[in-house]
Amino acid sequence: MEEAEDEPLFAERVAGIDIAKAEVMVTVRVPSDTRPGGRQQETRSFRTIRRDLLALADWLRTWGVTKAGMEATGDYWKPVYFLLEREGFDCDLYHAGQVKALPGRPKTDKLDSAWLAKITERGSLPSSFVPPEPVRRLRTHTRYRRHLTQARTAEKQRAEKLLEDAHLKLSSVISDIHGVSGRAMLEAIIAGERNPKVLAQLARRRMRRKISELEQALDCSFVSDEHALVLKMMLATIDHLTAQIDELTAKINVLCEPYRHQIGQLCTTPGTDIITAQDIIGEIGADMTVFPTAAHLASWARWAPQVRASGGKRKGKNATGRGNPYFGAATGEAAVSAGRTQTFLGTKYRRLVRHMPKKKAQVAIGRSLITIYHALLSDPGATYTDLGAGYYEQRMHVRRQARNHVRTLERLGYKVTIQPINPDTGELQAAAG
Repeated sequence: MEEAEDEPLFAERVAGIDIAKAEVMVTVRVPSDTRPGGRQQETRSFRTIRRDLLALADWLRTWGVTKAGMEATGDYWKPVYFLLEREGFDCDLYHAGQVKALPGRPKTDKLDSAWLAKITERGSLPSSFVPPEPVRRLRTHTRYRRHLTQARTAEKQRAEKLLEDAHLKLSSVISDIHGVSGRAMLEAIIAGERNPKVLAQLARRRMRRKISELEQALDCSFVSDEHALVLKMMLATIDHLTAQIDELTAKINVLCEPYRHQIGQLCTTPGTDIITAQDIIGEIGADMTVFPTAAHLASWARWAPQVRASGGKRKGKNATGRGNPYFGAATGEAAVSAGRTQTFLGTKYRRLVRHMPKKKAQVAIGRSLITIYHALLSDPGATYTDLGAGYYEQRMHVRRQARNHVRTLERLGYKVTIQPINPDTGELQAAAG
């Protein structure tokens, strides 16, 4: 038998914190005073109010604890993590799925805290990404703005359903019933106007070309006072949400002042507007040292398909998994917008949808955008230069271009024969034997 040495500990003095809503169970593990190379531990419980958490910080200092590990339990970890971080402790947050109880191991709050302490001292798990405090403040505002925007969209959809219930086919003629013309007509209906011709005359600018269609769509025969009352309440809710969104946006602009340059960089990429750029900074910050490569960022965001294979066979679908929903929503919106542009990414999307589902192609474009975002945020002097919509055509071999054109014509029902010509004389050349 050969002597085997244990791996050195990642940290000598650590604490494992099992978090619940009302209290936390904390286990401290430090070097033993009596047994060389051994460990000793002590477990205590603390309430999650600020006074008790400050007492927890003092207790950790008496033991010389430098690192504390905890599990991401709902939102209950945030007060503990943020307070200990402010008190100067190095905190690690672990993904709940990676710290789950092992089969055969008893599970209690005390044992869980000891298990977290052992994970922390050995460095067994990587810590989850927690942005710095300025980014967290920005994140609070950008996330709530997204929630309000979704609520406003839902209320607009309810208003459209109410109009259908009243047999008003306004949305069949106007693409946005909450625009200037549509809003004027809705407010007139609320005020009691029921004459279709009078309502149609409220159309503005280009909408006046559809006067006759509007008169037919605005037949108010089935509109009741109850419809008008509910519609009034819906429009008031929409206006209230719009005012709150505008107020939040003004505050977000102030919080984004330190990141004005980075937001400007992100806005140069296809499909990325200032709202999307602010949301992205609010989720990942501007310091890309926490993500060594673009692949790390894509993996964290779950925009990298997971391959599951065993025995040479793939199992299930190669889904990306669930990542940060806010970062994913912002990237997804940018990917959809980029796919509609006459840019390199737009051309790439249109090439991909020829042989794969649209959603899968959008994930591929989002993955490209994440790579671009990481490159821009990693280098303050970097700028995005689009390769152009004709990049693939320029790089493609001549024969490959010809083959693709022939296949396109054959799909349209034509039979094509290709014969090369001499580029100097323009005369036909004999086909290669």
